[in-house]
Amino acid sequence: MMKKRWLSVLRTPVGLSAGLLLFVVLALAVVAPLLWSGRADHVDTNVMLEGASARHWVGTDDLGRDLFFRVLVATRLSIQLALVATLIAVVVGLALGTLPALVGPRLGRFAVAVVNVAVAFPGLLLALFFAVIFGVGAHGAVLAIGLASAPSFARLTQTLVAGVISLDYVAAARSAGIGRFRVLLRHVLPNIAEPLVVNATIGAGGSLLAFAGLSFLGLGVQAPQYDWGRLLGDGLASIYVSPAAALAPGVAVVVAGLAFNLFGEAVAKGFGLTTQLGRLPEAPSAPADVPELDTEHVLDVQSLSVTLPGGLRPVRDVSLRIRRGEAVGVVGESGSGKSLTALAIAQLIEEPVQVTASRLRFRGTDLLTGSHRRLLGTSLAMVFQDPMTAFNPVRRIGAQLAEGAREHDGLTRKAAYARAVDRLRSVRIREPERRAGQYPHEFSGGMRQRALIGMGMMGKPALIIADEPTTALDVTVQAQILQLLQEIRLADEVALLLISHDVTVVRAICDRVLVMYAGRIVEDVSSLDRARHPYTRALVAAVPTMETSLDEPLAVIPGRMPDLADVSVGCAFAARCPLADDHCRQVEPSLETSPDGSRVACWHANDLALTTRGS
Repeated sequence: MMKKRWLSVLRTPVGLSAGLLLFVVLALAVVAPLLWSGRADHVDTNVMLEGASARHWVGTDDLGRDLFFRVLVATRLSIQLALVATLIAVVVGLALGTLPALVGPRLGRFAVAVVNVAVAFPGLLLALFFAVIFGVGAHGAVLAIGLASAPSFARLTQTLVAGVISLDYVAAARSAGIGRFRVLLRHVLPNIAEPLVVNATIGAGGSLLAFAGLSFLGLGVQAPQYDWGRLLGDGLASIYVSPAAALAPGVAVVVAGLAFNLFGEAVAKGFGLTTQLGRLPEAPSAPADVPELDTEHVLDVQSLSVTLPGGLRPVRDVSLRIRRGEAVGVVGESGSGKSLTALAIAQLIEEPVQVTASRLRFRGTDLLTGSHRRLLGTSLAMVFQDPMTAFNPVRRIGAQLAEGAREHDGLTRKAAYARAVDRLRSVRIREPERRAGQYPHEFSGGMRQRALIGMGMMGKPALIIADEPTTALDVTVQAQILQLLQEIRLADEVALLLISHDVTVVRAICDRVLVMYAGRIVEDVSSLDRARHPYTRALVAAVPTMETSLDEPLAVIPGRMPDLADVSVGCAFAARCPLADDHCRQVEPSLETSPDGSRVACWHANDLALTTRGS
């Protein structure tokens, strides 16, 4: 695919012309000093400051040296210094641009601020500033131009990294316990390499022009060395006698700069990229002590809250426990906080978003202490809802599955890959040896979801968190995926936390159902048929069955879920509830536990229970 892209670039008129021009410039940089250094350095005082002629096409300098050959020979030093300056800009820019992803939000914000301040200054001003610091000469000029070009490259890198690091396949790698550096190296940088290469190519042209400018001002290359900028400065002294002496190096700078810039633009268009750069409180502590975790529970969450900058809380005081081998479903409308709760449990949420809880333990390990990394991908697995974005598109499936095993179990590359093939076979992917060597786009949606489950099974998970794993699949494949999860759960007594907006799916395979509304659990019930909360009943009623009358309109829940900023006193569902009264609107109900073990947060739950028994 990469080869085809480059060939498509060279097939365009601009791409072919720019490619040939760049090839000529680079070839000249290699061969010119070998062929013509002697003629360029030959001193002939008899022809000093001679104008353009048949013998000397561009004329001679004050020592009688042929300026045409000097311009050709200067190609190597000019291109060499420009490429070194570009390399410095790329390395420093990459370091600054990827720093927020490596050191976390707090130090990352400082790196972003440094880049923002540096970008605010014109590049030429920064180059002159660094040139004064590093001193006159080629080495100082290289450092000056490289560091002056680094902020814009760092800004581009920050923007690209921020766009990729929020995707599901990065979260999947982190949920497998992969460290930040390896995530950056293997999952982020390969996916932003193309625009970085394009901008580095264009940046080389800019560095070439900047270096010529510094040499022209006398801050760059010093005698006896010479580059195009130095020749341009020397030729300016005799411009009225021999204009070609200044014109020739100037033309060379423009042509080489255009070669880099046009080729970079052609690559950008061929790859479908753009080269323009864009500028891109503590939750209240919960309660009360709770009993120690017993050995039957793999997950114990008490008073979990997620707080956004500004104080908004999309998840509020969520408490749940999951036993070994138990399947617990989480249902609710979009925006109710289901997926955010799962990410908070897996500790995949970073600052500035705050995750607090009075207890968050997995198999006895306190996840709030930061000691959870070794558990991710081994004992705790996560399956995301979109299998296409959950895999890195530029890495083969087998390598992605094997990465976690190599990281946690210390397996060799061969042994980890063999385990990956075995896991693909266990999730019913045919020809697993061949499929392991394929890329995600070569898998169907159902196969990608199976492979994603296989990634979670690379270790020996005690809990699988499945975040709407069948959303993007058709009904037949949905049934296969759910059946696979059910078989894995029953075979190894693996606990399952299934997040879904589909009440029918949760009802079919889960032992218990948690219903979320406006960021909190409003009901915890073993069977939706015994639901007592009006919202849960409304969700169940909104699902058509074979007994639903075709002559009557489908049941709907009137209104919509309140905005996070509007959740205040009282029951959040009151505005949509037919049973709500003034007490409901003024006092928020707590999640009360019934004698049968179910929990419900509703002032009218007992009334609904009586109605159910009476009917």
